[in-house]
Amino acid sequence: MRKTVVPKLLRIFAGILSIILIGLLLAAIIPVPRDPILAAEDYGAGASSIVGSLSGLERQFPPISQMSGNPSSPEKIELGRLLFFDPALSENNDIACATCHHPDLGFSDGLAQAIGAGGVGAGPNRRGGTVLTRNSASLWNVAFATSFFWDGRVDSLEYQALVPLSHIDEMGVLNTDALEEELSGIDEYVARFDAAFGGASSITVENVVRAIASFERTLLSSDSPFDRYAAGDQSALSASQERGLALFRSAATRCFECHTAPTFSTETFRVIGVPDIPGMAHDPGRAGAVGDGVDGAFSVPSLRNVALSAPYMHNGIFGSLEEVVQFYSEGGGRETGVENMDPFVRGFELSDQETADLVAFLFALTDESQLQEIPSSVPSGLQVVSRLTNPARSAVLDANTAQSSNPQSERNPITFIVDQGESIQSFVDRAQPGDSILLPFGEYHERIVVDMNGITLRGIPNAAGDLPVLDGKGILPEAVISSGNGFEISHLAIVNYTDNGVLVEGVTGVHMHDIYAENTGTYGLYPVQSTDVLIENSEVIGANDAGIYAGQSKNVVIRNNVVHDNVLGIEVENTVGAEVYGNHAFDNTNGILIILLPQLTSQVSLNTLVYDNVVEHNNHDNFAQEGTAAALMPAGSGIGLVAADHVEIYGNTIRGNNSAGLGIFNLLVAFAENEVDIGPRPEYISVYDNNFSSNGNDPDPFVAELGIPGADILWDVSGWGVTVAEDEQTSTFPLLVPNSDWPAWVYNLYWQLLNVIIGLVG
Repeated sequence: MRKTVVPKLLRIFAGILSIILIGLLLAAIIPVPRDPILAAEDYGAGASSIVGSLSGLERQFPPISQMSGNPSSPEKIELGRLLFFDPALSENNDIACATCHHPDLGFSDGLAQAIGAGGVGAGPNRRGGTVLTRNSASLWNVAFATSFFWDGRVDSLEYQALVPLSHIDEMGVLNTDALEEELSGIDEYVARFDAAFGGASSITVENVVRAIASFERTLLSSDSPFDRYAAGDQSALSASQERGLALFRSAATRCFECHTAPTFSTETFRVIGVPDIPGMAHDPGRAGAVGDGVDGAFSVPSLRNVALSAPYMHNGIFGSLEEVVQFYSEGGGRETGVENMDPFVRGFELSDQETADLVAFLFALTDESQLQEIPSSVPSGLQVVSRLTNPARSAVLDANTAQSSNPQSERNPITFIVDQGESIQSFVDRAQPGDSILLPFGEYHERIVVDMNGITLRGIPNAAGDLPVLDGKGILPEAVISSGNGFEISHLAIVNYTDNGVLVEGVTGVHMHDIYAENTGTYGLYPVQSTDVLIENSEVIGANDAGIYAGQSKNVVIRNNVVHDNVLGIEVENTVGAEVYGNHAFDNTNGILIILLPQLTSQVSLNTLVYDNVVEHNNHDNFAQEGTAAALMPAGSGIGLVAADHVEIYGNTIRGNNSAGLGIFNLLVAFAENEVDIGPRPEYISVYDNNFSSNGNDPDPFVAELGIPGADILWDVSGWGVTVAEDEQTSTFPLLVPNSDWPAWVYNLYWQLLNVIIGLVG
């Protein structure tokens, strides 16, 4: 009996051991999940200003989104124009594309919600029929879009045209063969389809929507008063519109974050909390279009010709731009408890004059110079929509009263010196590329807007070395806003602004140095969507987000600065090619943060070097505004890496940070998976030759609730290629972190085992 039992036990043991070995083998060879790699042209980081322009506001439009297999031609465009206006495309020959996208109404229809099948008339007077659930979106500049409809359900203009054509509540063509047969019976269409597509059998529904899409790609708006101003004509905007442009770019309103020039849109979906129409079912937006969509998220529309296309929002709930501004000023739906609210929608205060200025600027985005004529007739012989009166046109004409002038004659660069009592802005407005504006020691109380390229703004310290002061007195939102390329600002103290110190947006060539900024609201020094940025020898105190922030930028150097008593000392967000070195970050909530956030134009955080910094005692209570990404940062964080890729951390002194000296985390630690449209894992992180000491001794409750003890280095075990040098004298969690000498199969095995354990522990 004993002889029988022993072999059986040995076989069982051998079987278990074999299963374990096979499991370990599989764990060693199964690849660690990795984020997709984007092509460089899809990064979205950096400036897009036109080389040789006079103003940094003149930006390069993106390429037209052309469907493969549908090249444009004059014949196809003209055929598409006729089809766009022809009711023959509807089941009952009573609805054309132009019925809901009328050229006199900004290619919208003037209704809160469109009226489809069975309706009579066009524009605001359309009556009867099926009331749809959404507002008809404008078609201006749809050539640049890559997703369509308010929920982004399709990815080409061709498919977009097919949806209303075949929808039972809209044009209602359920039998496409019958439509093709009807069009084939019209001699002019037969000839035009043959000319556009070639061949005697070219009348197909596929070619119908290809022709319509080709026509829609000609609906371009790029010569508005704003565009002329951006091209260097400083008289193209009225004084009110210039003030409105400054507000539009302000860190207070943050309009520019989602409505970015030159399209004044972004290919993103945002939750802003637009209220549902009483009596109508809740519209889930993006969540109704894709499985992982966020409830209540809708696409960001272009603001080109926005003054012509009221009412507004996906359900047309707001009848005027003033109402829209009021909605945003109240924080959108934030106060009503809407979940997943966009962090840029915070609420702000505007006077009646400021609201009027902001709306006046939106009017300056109007350009109908490429408006297509409504054909007098169409090949079917059916009635074409008639011209309509749009009262907004006269309002736009009144607002756009500035007269364009010839550019200033060229001259050699000169230096202006501002006398006490004079307006700094008056000198900026007279400046030309290469000019310098000097501010003698004293105190100044204004906001300065610089859009001309090549401008230098510099303070002149007194004999004791004290800096001239720009003081917002707790009233003005920013000290300086610049969209001028080759911008330099230095030797100034900037204090007591409500939203920002120095903001540069869309700029190539930025040099900020020798600046003292304190109590400037959200950010101290703030370049965004810019290229070739240098920030050095400055001190920033008291920002409720980041003291020094570089976002969605490319080729950034942040060196030899002092940042303290901010929420984030230095933040590099969605940026490519940053160097952060020689800085002293102390007494912030977090010393240095390298992060990739979702729903932004830039989709990557790549190639960052963080070296030779002193990062110590960053244990300040987090005083960021609720709902912002900064508010999620636990106190006691030295250096944080969140979803960033290809980062080197070396030569730093990192000490006395109560939660962690260095934290390496997946973005999903703070965001729901359906909110994330970028690769969330931190990958290819190399840590070596640092001096860690006394970190992790009193972790923030956020860290403790994750079940993670404090340490010099915290790693959440996500992402491939995270290595810590073997000779780095640190405490880590987990207790063992891979080093660069590990073979790939060992790294794989270790990663898989740790993640199995994490899954079991929960």
